[in-house]
Amino acid sequence: MWVRFAYHVTIMISESPLSIRLPPECEPALLERFLKAEAMALWTVRSAQLQDVPPNVYTFLRKHEEDEQKHLAQFETLIGRQPRERDRLPAVPRQWSTLAVQIYGYESLGLEFARLLVMLRPDLASILEDETVHVGFFEREVLRLLSGPPDVAEQACASARAWWRRLPRTVGRYVDAPALDPFRQRVIVHLLDAIERRFVTTGLLDKKAAVKG
Repeated sequence: MWVRFAYHVTIMISESPLSIRLPPECEPALLERFLKAEAMALWTVRSAQLQDVPPNVYTFLRKHEEDEQKHLAQFETLIGRQPRERDRLPAVPRQWSTLAVQIYGYESLGLEFARLLVMLRPDLASILEDETVHVGFFEREVLRLLSGPPDVAEQACASARAWWRRLPRTVGRYVDAPALDPFRQRVIVHLLDAIERRFVTTGLLDKKAAVKG
């Protein structure tokens, strides 16, 4: 019962009003970041399919890959160029309890960026809808891990703490653009707060660890 309750709470958090609104001149910078982010998401999903994941996860990852390909094509058209090619797929954790947390975290970050973008580009609302579905799926998988064997749950929480410590630097790189400079700190705080709430509510992270991190 608590798993179902926690799931609905986190989804409601993801739909809470945004604490920041960006002006139209930030649109090109957000589109540029999405081009890079969608490319990385596509490569990560492809790499994840090569790992030992549960059958239902593999099936979802195939659909997820299709979504990311569609998103990437949209941003390539909007920006007029393709992202830089990679020689190899990115390395991802082999253990599902670690990989699930990592994908969940980055998808949560992508969801928050999508919410910022849709304020300026309502015509891209379908991308926000897809991101919400992706986060919802991995959120359920994380909750399943947390309600399973204690050693698996602890591994998931340990992975979340490690990922959370790296997140501020990652977010800093994502918002490193001249157009975003006047709003840089507010955007960083917004993104970190949103993901912290999600991780704390799911049980991946306790508030004390989040503050310390």
